[in-house]
Amino acid sequence: FSAPPASRVRVINLCQSAKYLSQGYYCSLLAEARGHHVVPSVMTLNDLGRKGLFSLQLDELDPEVTRWLDSAASKLKPGEDPQEATHQVRIRTFFGQASQPELKPVARALFERFPCPILEVVFRRRKTWQIETMKPTGPADLSEAEQDVFAAALDRFSSIVWRKPRTRRRYRFDLAILVNPDEQLPPSDKEALEKFEKAGRKLGINVEQITRRDYMRLPEYDGLFIRETTAIDHHTYRFARKAEAEGLVVIDDPVSILRCTNKVYLADLLRINKIPTPKTLILSRDQKDAAKQVADALGFPVVVKIPDGAFSKGVLRAENDKELKDALKSLFKQSALVLAQEYFYTEYDWRIGVLGGRAIFACKYFMVKGHWQIYQHGEAKQVDSGEFATLPTYEVPRNVIQAALNSTRLIGNGLYGVDIKQAGNRVAVIEVNDNPNIDAGVEDKFLGGELYTLVMQEFLSRMEEKRR
Repeated sequence: FSAPPASRVRVINLCQSAKYLSQGYYCSLLAEARGHHVVPSVMTLNDLGRKGLFSLQLDELDPEVTRWLDSAASKLKPGEDPQEATHQVRIRTFFGQASQPELKPVARALFERFPCPILEVVFRRRKTWQIETMKPTGPADLSEAEQDVFAAALDRFSSIVWRKPRTRRRYRFDLAILVNPDEQLPPSDKEALEKFEKAGRKLGINVEQITRRDYMRLPEYDGLFIRETTAIDHHTYRFARKAEAEGLVVIDDPVSILRCTNKVYLADLLRINKIPTPKTLILSRDQKDAAKQVADALGFPVVVKIPDGAFSKGVLRAENDKELKDALKSLFKQSALVLAQEYFYTEYDWRIGVLGGRAIFACKYFMVKGHWQIYQHGEAKQVDSGEFATLPTYEVPRNVIQAALNSTRLIGNGLYGVDIKQAGNRVAVIEVNDNPNIDAGVEDKFLGGELYTLVMQEFLSRMEEKRR
């Protein structure tokens, strides 16, 4: 089967066997060779054959999942070995759905990692529940009850991937913006997202907002713009990886997310490449004299932080030895490594926005009144932030801009926000963010709509290059 080059052909592979070089394997292989989008992909089939990739521990998932597994394991069937029955549970998932409501979180998580129509999963309990084996299977293996669940899941999935295609007459490219409508501190507010859409349309790009539920729709698009706070063990990273694998232009790309979200990696990267930073120590929870090392090398006050905090979360300041020990004890519960940094006081932090190797905006983020950070987290999830001032990049001290550009060259050529402290001639890079804020009335205060056009123009140039 072949189709016109401009069409988007999708294939759902329901072959009974998907082993290497089987009929099912060739179904996915030939579909990909013809440029079709197939579920499961050859990469997924190969990954399912590598046990190390899915030895997933479930202690971080919904407690209802583990409670259901405990309950299921305790129920014996006639003739079952009691010892075996209490340690192993077998389930099937259908397009990320499960017969049991309690298993929906794990079914969805597995489908995001290994998109496969029917997945047979065996859980084994050791100290915690883990996935022992995972393999694709076909409809012929299903019971009548499972066939009903599968049919409903297939119908739901098909309604997503085979819905009536959008008209493409007016637009040259399609761009997806990944958002989370429920996120408390998103990288872009609703007004900014609307401005991205408007700027894209003027350039011939159809811009559409999607959520984590639209994972399987990524092949419909030419580009992905992530406007949700990123993390490694998170669907944003999986979206970036899948989009890149499908040939989309991606900002933020997976490598940038990987490099920026861990402050330990960044600290070492900047130090090795002689980028100016505050004095920094990397501490391990196994170090018995960690507090003494910090006090001797950095003095007080001192800042300690976990590697993957965001919006000032997981960042503490210690004024004395007791506060330092308490802070380290608290943070070592969250991470095996912690950073300690000299306290470099400034009234504001520079935020330099860099896209494709050039500075596109500059802001001063002032500290919250009476607080030492630009964000202050209060009770009931209340978050206060300081004032800001947006400047043209040509008014920013040259050494600040240069530090931002030098830092981002080590990361990639995506969109970054570089936090920098400056006192006189001294400049210190605090961190490089892969998912910088662009909010209406803040970062766009100077450039206005031009800022959104710059971002969309970058996508347009890269998508045109891909097409060529």
